[in-house]
Amino acid sequence: MSAWVLPDHIADVLPSEARHIEELRRQLLDTARGYGYELVMPPLLEHLESLLSGTGEALDLQTFKLVDQLSGRSMGLRADTTPQVARIDAHLLNRAGVARLCYCGPVVHTRPDRPHATREPLQFGAEIYGHAGLEADTEILRLALDCLRAAGVTGRAQAPVIVDLADARIVRALFAGVPVDAAAIARVHAALAAKDASTLRELTAGFPAPARDGLLALVQLYGDAAVLDEAARVLPDAPGIRAALADLKQLAARLEGARVSFDLADLRGYAYYSGMRFGIYTDGASDSLVRGGRYDEVGAVFGRNRPAVGFSLDLRELVAVLPARPLRAAIRAPWSDAEALNKAIAALRGEGETVVCVMPGHDSEMDEFHCDRELVQQDGQWRVQAI
Repeated sequence: MSAWVLPDHIADVLPSEARHIEELRRQLLDTARGYGYELVMPPLLEHLESLLSGTGEALDLQTFKLVDQLSGRSMGLRADTTPQVARIDAHLLNRAGVARLCYCGPVVHTRPDRPHATREPLQFGAEIYGHAGLEADTEILRLALDCLRAAGVTGRAQAPVIVDLADARIVRALFAGVPVDAAAIARVHAALAAKDASTLRELTAGFPAPARDGLLALVQLYGDAAVLDEAARVLPDAPGIRAALADLKQLAARLEGARVSFDLADLRGYAYYSGMRFGIYTDGASDSLVRGGRYDEVGAVFGRNRPAVGFSLDLRELVAVLPARPLRAAIRAPWSDAEALNKAIAALRGEGETVVCVMPGHDSEMDEFHCDRELVQQDGQWRVQAI
């Protein structure tokens, strides 16, 4: 095998795509800053016991492990940035009030998390710590939508942006008092996620009637706002379920510029989320572009169990569903050691212009820039003119 062949699901990013990704990264960070979010930069690798504290088996299996040659301790390459941000909030910032934090950097997965996905996503995310109310949930959803708008994912009338809402408290409330182990719960979750009613009926045969009937009802509880009214009618009248349905209804009413749907059996990341969770979809994407929700227990293992809600997205995945951006406009200039020419070029670059100096013998080679102007000498002065 050739030495230059990359591992499966790992790829180079070439100039046009790399420029698009970098421009998006800046736009999204600026959008988050407009909401008051502060940028943090956690390390790509750290001690394994810290990196995986409280994250569950799924993230453990997604994490590359290695041995630190300095200390001999096990280390890991992060597969998700949220646990690191929770550690920063708990131990480094240690603020009494609300903390709004954002980040953007690579994560590495041992396996792709969906067909054709990269194992090296470029993860952008934003998180609020310290507020348990719907205000934080609403802000996170609005910021996620504004980030997609900034990226150019606006949603057309025939294919709008769709926010799909669910709440982990509903399934937790249905399991309350049911004597089953973690493995049995995982099998029920898998059947719910697949909407496999027959398997679910077998798995819940020995459950108390309210729990069994409620879990079976979840399979059909997906669609528009009418789903919430139907859920209130068919699910047990438990405090956790009532609160979850009321919160989902309020959140849906606060979102503008997107179509809202509900899937109360959607349990992706069920071990992670403690309340509202969401995915945002658009035409051209095989799966949700944005994933997020409330995960209040994320900081508990770091000794500070603060309310937390946030979202993340993969910039490389986002770029894949957007139209390619046009080449950047540039100014073509001859290559020369002439002092006046080089001063003119430096002045243009200082004003933010891209000036491409053409190497001798390469007049027609311009791959990544659209040179719509050129620097020419007229009456002893170097001037920019249209091509």
